[in-house]
Amino acid sequence: MRINKYISETGVYPRRETNRLIADGRITINGKVCAPGASVEPGDAVAVDGITVTPDREERVYLALNKPVGITCTAARHVIGNIVDYINYPSRIFAVGRLDKHSEGLILLTNDGSIVNRMMRSEHSHEKEYRVSVDKPVTEDFLAEMSAGVDILETRTKPCLTRRISDKEFMIILTQGLNLQIRRMCKALGYRVLRLERVRIMHITLSGLPQGQWRRLTEEELVELHAQLDG
Repeated sequence: MRINKYISETGVYPRRETNRLIADGRITINGKVCAPGASVEPGDAVAVDGITVTPDREERVYLALNKPVGITCTAARHVIGNIVDYINYPSRIFAVGRLDKHSEGLILLTNDGSIVNRMMRSEHSHEKEYRVSVDKPVTEDFLAEMSAGVDILETRTKPCLTRRISDKEFMIILTQGLNLQIRRMCKALGYRVLRLERVRIMHITLSGLPQGQWRRLTEEELVELHAQLDG
């Protein structure tokens, strides 16, 4: 097995990171510094910074959930309504990112730590699309201000895409994930969010998934997901 694949299967380092580790001389095989493209044979001892690593043979799980309002995106079992108890999956999984308790829609869950690390890096600018209902008419000025960026949390939000859906409803596509970002943006512009639903994360959509239900990601979705994260 190639060293990149071996390291990626530990669930700690993605393949791209492995190249940097090799270049820096931080990976060893049987005590010797690993060369690019090296292979790992059964019985070989592989270490990163002197710490032995082994592939995680646990089956990789990738789920999409249509989260209802009231469920909290935490693995803390003492929290009533936590997402882990709600899913009740037979093995350990955790949410990728967050969707606040009062919001609904698409959230991904997995046991693949490398996926989480790559998806959560802000510089990757992965799209997330939301459908938002507010308490008063959506104007062109409001949409323009939302798109240009709003001052919240001592920063200015990144430019984003918006589109009016109906009198008091609009779509917004973000490439960042500040705490309660959409709610705070709307509040700063004098609007109150009545309903917030995430309908897409990157290329994965909520389409056809009933509220409260989950499904496994398809093979096609996984291939595209890895391609985007490694690109």
